[in-house]
Amino acid sequence: MSLSRRSLLAHSAGLASLAALPIQVQAQAPDRKIILDTDPGIDDAMALLLLHGTPSISIVGITTAAGNGLIETTTHNALYLADRFGITAPVAKGQGASLDGVTSSPPVTIHGRNALGDIPLPVVRKKLDSRSAHDLIIDLVRANPHEITLIATGHMTNLALALRKAPEIAGLVRDVVLMGGAFGYHGARGNVTPAAEANFHGDPRAADEICAAGWPLTIVGLDVTTQTIMTDAYFADLRQHGGKAGQFLWDITRVYMTFHHGLGLNGIYVNDASAAAYIIAPELFKTQKGAVRVATESVALGESILKADGRVYPPGDWDHRPSVQVCTDVDAEGVRGLFRTAVLRLG
Repeated sequence: MSLSRRSLLAHSAGLASLAALPIQVQAQAPDRKIILDTDPGIDDAMALLLLHGTPSISIVGITTAAGNGLIETTTHNALYLADRFGITAPVAKGQGASLDGVTSSPPVTIHGRNALGDIPLPVVRKKLDSRSAHDLIIDLVRANPHEITLIATGHMTNLALALRKAPEIAGLVRDVVLMGGAFGYHGARGNVTPAAEANFHGDPRAADEICAAGWPLTIVGLDVTTQTIMTDAYFADLRQHGGKAGQFLWDITRVYMTFHHGLGLNGIYVNDASAAAYIIAPELFKTQKGAVRVATESVALGESILKADGRVYPPGDWDHRPSVQVCTDVDAEGVRGLFRTAVLRLG
């Protein structure tokens, strides 16, 4: 078949316009099952959307913890987020108070009174699962041996309760990722006290028990989460190109952004979404292995301390503890790109 010059030019222009269209990626079957233990929370909502917008991830359970709000608030928010974004996984309510019976005051100046930046929240249709959070964790892990990844982005109470009731799940999970702690890399220290990060500080006994469980564990702490910044310009781009998900992220981050501006920053730290990013693209992170302890009393309550593998000390409280991974560095641009891709996919 021959083409006239005019037809050839039109054909070429059509090819050029097709080339400008987004590349359609073949649907990818999920290869990782996730239980997200979460306290939504603006940064928790970001982590949830990153996971939900990644084809290789299947969210099979959401359990609620205290932290960015009281347990009633974070549970309502988890149901709302699942409802709004079509996440069919069961949502189960956590205990709320720490293992030691402490209920922390929510950081309303950071996340707002409703913990989602004070955006209007409609009536939620999705219903709670009848099981407690830790029972849902146990049931899902037992039903999916060596397939479940646990991600905890709030106080770690639910994971510790699950371990206490069914310690065998430590050998049945695929792996565990915590957003918590700070180990001094890049000068990172506490964000609620000079010694402690908020999630570990909220239930330090639970965090310490989780670090002793012997399951495959990675800690994504302030050492890397404070290295990744998302600016107003970044969220404006998501609002312009990311459809309803992009607009939602713009709306919920206004209070959060104001708080971070008050710290002298030009954007927000990417806390919980960094833990989700580690699961999706661990090659973006560098890690150090060693035994971790979390202080459960004194002025250092909640402080996380790593005894790096290979370092020799006199006998002490780190002896006979399992080696875990602690994230020490991150490709921040890679994390921002990963997040943007997920949001644009959700639209």
